[in-house]
Amino acid sequence: MSAQPTAYPDVVTREEWTGARTKLLAREREATHLRDAVNAERRRLPMVKIEKDYVFDGPDGAVRLLDMFEGRR
Repeated sequence: MSAQPTAYPDVVTREEWTGARTKLLAREREATHLRDAVNAERRRLPMVKIEKDYVFDGPDGAVRLLDMFEGRR
């Protein structure tokens, strides 16, 4: 198996680089807005009531799920 040579980006003028960077920045902003929208959608998902009494091993012994949140529901 021969090693593949590393492909480096083209060397361009400052103006070409600025144009390419501006296009990329626009795509990055779109991606950020999409990620933020998906995160907001996730936060609006309905909740499920936990019926089972989950118990975990804590540093001081068994701890119920509800006790981990100091009784807050």
